[in-house]
Amino acid sequence: MKKKKIKSTRKSAAVAEKSNANSKIKSATSRRKTAGGLKPSEGKHARKPQARTKRKSKTRNTTASRYSTRSAANAEGMRILSIDVGGTKAKMLLSGELESRKVRSGIEFTPLMLVEQVELLTQDWKFDAISIGFPGLVGANGPLSEPGNLGSGWVGFDYGAAFGKPVKFVNDAAMQAVGSYEGGRMIFLGLGTGVGSAMIVDHAILPMELGNMRWDSRNTVGDVLSKRAIKKIGLKKWRRAVHDFVIRLIHSFNADYVVVGGGNAKLVKTLPAGARLGHNQTAFLGGFRLWGIDEYNPNPANSESLPGNWSLI
Repeated sequence: MKKKKIKSTRKSAAVAEKSNANSKIKSATSRRKTAGGLKPSEGKHARKPQARTKRKSKTRNTTASRYSTRSAANAEGMRILSIDVGGTKAKMLLSGELESRKVRSGIEFTPLMLVEQVELLTQDWKFDAISIGFPGLVGANGPLSEPGNLGSGWVGFDYGAAFGKPVKFVNDAAMQAVGSYEGGRMIFLGLGTGVGSAMIVDHAILPMELGNMRWDSRNTVGDVLSKRAIKKIGLKKWRRAVHDFVIRLIHSFNADYVVVGGGNAKLVKTLPAGARLGHNQTAFLGGFRLWGIDEYNPNPANSESLPGNWSLI
């Protein structure tokens, strides 16, 4: 009898031990399933999705240059950074903002310096695309020649990749002309460090180099109307020269009107009939309009005033 009881007791203990082991296995399995089912924002597994997100972001930035001349099919909700690069300063304004920001440029100012300064000055601005007005010849992929009043390296620089955003490049006078345009046939004359110019007819933009035209046998238009000429011939003669040249533009190009802008336009006292003074802020508006955004007329009623129908000749 005692031997049977001992065997029965041992058997019961073995069954209990086996049951306890199975229970532990089920418990461990349950814990592994629970750990595997954690959300990305919980537990130690949260870091892996974040690392993948950063890698994707880097890939997008390195391929951004392919969109450097992309047109905006739908500008709704877009925020544009408009940059006006001049010989003495580079100014920038974000669509929807009222105050521009600026940095000193000059003969040592390079495109890399522009990128660095833009990143520094716009840390609190969020934008989707960029327009850049450049004081020189511009083609489909950016500057075609190095500017005489800035540093070197502007030709061939990958602006889309450097900024990590889509970028549209245009001559600075053309960008201000776009912002000044009110329909019809318009000539824009930019008076700054040099002389800029552009013509717009029915939203078609034609950048020009009127500063290279002959004024007389010894001087070009740029020699007579530039910033340097003010000191050379005096402010009074300079104003008279501007007045006379505007009349020649109206008659030569059969223009409906001429807009005189640029940093030295504020020095002009009177203009002939058919001409008016512009404002440097219109350069920013021109940059917005290139992406189909009009700060002063966000919902145009007809196609004639639609800011997105621009073409560069």
